[in-house]
Amino acid sequence: MPRPRKAIQDPTFLTAALEGLELQKQRIEEQIRQVRAMLGKKGPAVSAPVVPVVEEKPARKRNLSEAARRRIAAAQKKRWAAFRKEQPQGE
Repeated sequence: MPRPRKAIQDPTFLTAALEGLELQKQRIEEQIRQVRAMLGKKGPAVSAPVVPVVEEKPARKRNLSEAARRRIAAAQKKRWAAFRKEQPQGE
């Protein structure tokens, strides 16, 4: 059974936690500066690169022959018949 969490009210503990978080923040900001320098960017205002939009042609509608439609319909009826055969009759 999990133990109930006690609220941490000790000011020295909270101060130490805050200092640790500030150090992490400084390290992360330094790493961000290094990556920006590698990219050749300066400052916090870095925008995403502009990617040109390529318009795709709409998909062509497939025209099926009457014979193809009959074959597809027959195959679907066969699948449904097999499915119904496997089902219990009480449902």
